[in-house]
Amino acid sequence: MTPQTVYARVDSPLGEMLLVGRVTEDGSAELASLSLPGQKGAVVVQDGWRRSPEAFEGIAGQLAEYFAGRRDRFDIAYAAGGTEFQRRVWRALEDIPYGSTVSYGDIARRVGSSGAGVRAVGTAIGRNPLLVVRPCHRVVGADGTLRGYAAGLERKERLLGLEGGAHV
Repeated sequence: MTPQTVYARVDSPLGEMLLVGRVTEDGSAELASLSLPGQKGAVVVQDGWRRSPEAFEGIAGQLAEYFAGRRDRFDIAYAAGGTEFQRRVWRALEDIPYGSTVSYGDIARRVGSSGAGVRAVGTAIGRNPLLVVRPCHRVVGADGTLRGYAAGLERKERLLGLEGGAHV
């Protein structure tokens, strides 16, 4: 039997977030997607998905703590997804410390894909299905300028401001 996809909507300073995942044995959700309103490539609720706010209580609590400035790291079970290359890039995102930024080139070097690979890294970052919790907002241009964020540069700037992030 295939696990059922569940979802919940959670308010945030960035707008109503859509959390999507699968229920684990303990009744919590394994997060597969976190989308924001107007996000490029945002997930939309599908027929057959079940609304289950209770499955996301732990995740919602961590997000609330983050937005209140009381959490700088997430302890969330993620559903597997993406290609091997994307997963390498996404793991590198998770290593970026709270309140700091790195460049796309830095991430490319970390995953062994420098030079022309910077573009592929940017594409992988753009396909990150877990905005906010997998901190792609901490990646900026080599000159420190804000570049690309699926949910818009204003939200990227707000997240970095929340974290007190200094640019590269």
